[in-house]
Amino acid sequence: MNQYIPPTYRMSLTVGAHSARHIRRIVRSLLDEWQLAELTDAVELGVTELVANVVRHVPDRRCVLLVLRSAAGVRVEVADGCPQLPSIPAELEPEAEGGRGLVLLDAVVDKWGVGPAVGGGKTVWFECVT
Repeated sequence: MNQYIPPTYRMSLTVGAHSARHIRRIVRSLLDEWQLAELTDAVELGVTELVANVVRHVPDRRCVLLVLRSAAGVRVEVADGCPQLPSIPAELEPEAEGGRGLVLLDAVVDKWGVGPAVGGGKTVWFECVT
């Protein structure tokens, strides 16, 4: 009896200011291959926000990106070694330079969350369904 294993993409990396552009290209290619192109805009925006948070808040800027195909769509996880959990500010000041990323994420994905990562740190994830 063969057990079906959904397609998965995993990459360990150290991110910088321009990393999101390259990661978006990879994710777009995966979504095309998995015939989920209709999710491209939301997934690209979501992965951009999660990578930007690593660049901004994780001292060593190291993370693991995991993209999982599911029957309903796709799940993206970004794990890092920093225990600080992300949060949506209670109020956003118009002049604030940060704090909008998770608000945008919440607006474009179907579900998102954060939890402890294996080995310490945290994993921030989101799901987009077809």
